Amino acid sequence: MNERNNRNEMSIRFDSYSANEGFARVAVAAFLADLDPTLDELADVKTAVSEAVTNSIIHGYENRIGKIYLTCAKEKKQIQIEVVDYGKGIEDVPKAKEPFYTTRPELERSGMGFAFMEAFMDDVEVDSAPGQGTTVRMVKQFGTGA
Repeated sequence: MNERNNRNEMSIRFDSYSANEGFARVAVAAFLADLDPTLDELADVKTAVSEAVTNSIIHGYENRIGKIYLTCAKEKKQIQIEVVDYGKGIEDVPKAKEPFYTTRPELERSGMGFAFMEAFMDDVEVDSAPGQGTTVRMVKQFGTGA
């Protein structure tokens, strides 16, 4: 088995400051660079990570600072990304995933975060419980031409 087929993982933890959203995007982009993604694939992953992290910052922790955990695993031509917060959680995940739905309209949020994640990634799963936090798992296969 060559190095390209081995599983490789990374994990980072950072505070839920909005400035760290950009850090998360760059960290994931750097981690997946050796998979040789197209510019469109790279933009898709960066956007999905940005949306997941922003949701943790804006909705999960609201007006307080908490920890966000970002884990990535790559194997062959696929990346798996997990974004976890231990914030307020989501009461109704299917409702939260509806386009244009937002719990923070006063912040002029578009309510498109989950819709973007689902559009740009091959698979998105959301596990959440009120008062316990949220886990977003995303998968992207590279080189499929999609």
